[in-house]
Amino acid sequence: GGQWKRTKLPVADRPGLRPTPDRVRETLFNWLGQDLGGWRCVDAFAGTGALGLESASRGAAQVLMVEQDPAQAQALRAVVQKLEGAAAVVAVERGNAITALQRLAPASCDLILLDPPFDAKLYEPALAAAVPALKDDGWLYLESPAALDEAELPHGFALSRQGRAGAVHYHLLRRNT
Repeated sequence: GGQWKRTKLPVADRPGLRPTPDRVRETLFNWLGQDLGGWRCVDAFAGTGALGLESASRGAAQVLMVEQDPAQAQALRAVVQKLEGAAAVVAVERGNAITALQRLAPASCDLILLDPPFDAKLYEPALAAAVPALKDDGWLYLESPAALDEAELPHGFALSRQGRAGAVHYHLLRRNT
C-alpha cells in the first residue's frame, strides 16, 4: 500500500521465512490509519521487510529494519536501493532484533513491528525489549502462532485489536491509558 502500492517484494526460499500475508498487512494499516507521517518505526525480525517498507510507503519519517540472516539483510538492502522516494528513510541493520530493540532510546518509537520466527520462542523477550522503546501513545504489533491472552501481555498494555489469517495470529497492543 501507500507510495509503493502493488510493488512485489522478492521472497527467498529460506526456512522460517514467512511473509506477512497481504490481507493481514491491509488490516494492520487500516487499524493504524493510512498515513504514518512523521512516525518512527522499527521492523524487528524484518524477513522480507514487507511491514517496514509498508510503513515507509505510508509516510513514516524513519524505519529501522533488523534482520539476523546475512543474506536476507543484504536482499533487504538491495530492495531499499531499488525503491525511490520514501526508501531514503529506511535503514537495514544486520543483527539480533532483541539486542537492537534494547539499544533504542526510551520512548522513541511510534510503532514496533514484531514477527519473530514461530519456532524460536522469542515472543516474551521481544515484547520485553520493545516496551521501553515505545512512546506512551505508541503501538506494538505482534504476529504469533497462537492468540495471546491477557496474561501474556506486557505490564501496562492492553490488546487493542487482534485477528487470524490461517496459521498467523496478529495482535495490536497499546498502553493502558
